Amino acid sequence: MARQTQRRDANSAQHALERAIPHNLEAEESLLGAMLLSRDAIGDALEYCQAADFYKPSHAAVFEALTELHSRGDSIDPVSVSEELRRRDTYDLVGGTAALLELQANTPAVASASRYARIVEEYSLLRKLIKVAGDISELAYSVPENVGAVLDLAESLIFEVSQRKSTDSLVSIKEVLLRTLDDLQAQYENPDNVTGVSTGFFELDEILSGMQRSALIIVGARPGMGKTSFALGIATHVASRSALPVLVFSLEMSHLELTQRILASEARVDSRKMRTGNLSEEDWSRISRALGHLGEAPIYIDDNAHVTILDIRAKARRLKAATGGLGLVVVDYLQLMSGGYRSESRQMEVSEISRGLKLLARELDVPVLALSQLSRNLEMRSDKRPALADLRESGCLAASSQVAVDAEGNTVSIEALWRFFGHPGMELLSMDSDGRMVPGRVRDVRFSGVKPLYRLRLGSGRTLDATPNHRFYTRRGWKMLWQLNTGDELAVHLTSAVAEAAVPAMAGAPATVSSRRDEPAATMIFEGVDSAEFVGWGPTYDITVDEHESFVANGMVVHNSLEQDADVVMFIYRDEAYNPETMDKGIAEILVSKHRNGPTGVARLSFLESYTKFANMARAHGG
Repeated sequence: MARQTQRRDANSAQHALERAIPHNLEAEESLLGAMLLSRDAIGDALEYCQAADFYKPSHAAVFEALTELHSRGDSIDPVSVSEELRRRDTYDLVGGTAALLELQANTPAVASASRYARIVEEYSLLRKLIKVAGDISELAYSVPENVGAVLDLAESLIFEVSQRKSTDSLVSIKEVLLRTLDDLQAQYENPDNVTGVSTGFFELDEILSGMQRSALIIVGARPGMGKTSFALGIATHVASRSALPVLVFSLEMSHLELTQRILASEARVDSRKMRTGNLSEEDWSRISRALGHLGEAPIYIDDNAHVTILDIRAKARRLKAATGGLGLVVVDYLQLMSGGYRSESRQMEVSEISRGLKLLARELDVPVLALSQLSRNLEMRSDKRPALADLRESGCLAASSQVAVDAEGNTVSIEALWRFFGHPGMELLSMDSDGRMVPGRVRDVRFSGVKPLYRLRLGSGRTLDATPNHRFYTRRGWKMLWQLNTGDELAVHLTSAVAEAAVPAMAGAPATVSSRRDEPAATMIFEGVDSAEFVGWGPTYDITVDEHESFVANGMVVHNSLEQDADVVMFIYRDEAYNPETMDKGIAEILVSKHRNGPTGVARLSFLESYTKFANMARAHGG
């Protein structure tokens, strides 16, 4: 029996080796021949194929030459194509002009170019699928520690093939500029402030220009401010008014609770009546009308309380594939989520979740709206409007950290800066995009609570205590403390006096210095990381520096304490929650505190408490 099994396995292996990789040379030759005979055939081919879809290298070379000539508007004939092949050094690979003439002569039907192109594409997809299957097999055989992550990657690879996406992310700036020009032309012909997905709130859309695709949007608020209702209002608008599918992940409420909230808001029926069933005839009439259009709204709700970032990415992919599109993904809320993998701290895990959501937004080209619970520390302030520092799990520095006021070496502790902050023109030393140390205006200093601290030590003995997700500037860009390894090099600022004295010593090693030629002395070097050790819990603070979003603490260049992956961070504030006698009763402020590609600002909305509904101010009293 054992011998039979071995022979069977050997025969199967031999059979696998003998199997040819899927391809159809006749279809490739017919398509290229049709393209040589007709410009229309080139257009048909480009709808389905690219050079990488051809099995035979010489066929790919001919396709590239044809499409290049077509894009330039040049004539398409064997002589012109031969010249283009010579220019690309692929003339001999193809077989010369004689081979091109043979392709023309053997073309069965020019009118069938689309059919030939689809055949070429299908065989290309089969080859990609075989490669992906091999990659997945290798991943599985490696017995990975995180099986869930491998499953997510496997599904992502299969999804790319099913969506006929090229895995090559390289693109020439020429292509991007042409797409940009097309977008500008479209906007010029149809002027509209909303270039993304509309939120349904006029003032907010004016600030954001709508929710941009591929953007991660964080909405933070304290309990009771209505963040879930705010997100559901946007989701309902996108699904019912824009007719785009919306996927809502609720880790706190069941799908029944969410549906009741949506129905009460859309019907403008008192939510308490909805819960008790004490409804009037007018209420039933309103509910009936709301049911009519909500029933057609493509809203999908997942109320799995244990959903992970890997689950969210997988389900979002499947829904987009099933519906043919996706308008918005909503996650309610971040602090209840699990990363689905081991992590040294909750701060690291939330950072990875944030990163995963940003990757999802980019992969599916869809805005992701993630809700976040804010720290209760803001309620200890006189002004309780939220700020970036109030986002839970944000990176922070210890109270004793000395921040640089200027290039001469003058510093102040971050705790003292917080106690006496209030001067509107306060500046700290900041690093610009060219690596120069320049003044930066301080917008805010906040106490962030008592958090776990790690002591980062450099080879020179320099130290700084920070939370593990605070970011430092390295030779490879910004990295969080927990991502640093021994030997990684961090940017360190030298005071003017030290820099001038150090210039002669640095002359032999310019690669370690970051400065501009017109500066009198280098002001920044890179030092290696020695260690990072947990030192206990302590009071922490955040600083927000405008424009360059960085400052210097204990000599090290560090980043503002904000959500690094979010493109937009906004907060919900209702003054009546803290001041019952306020003049702004029934008004909510949406504070756009971070906007990577546009302005920040405040949008004012009506809050209709009985319906748990946010509405545009101009329509607040329209019934």
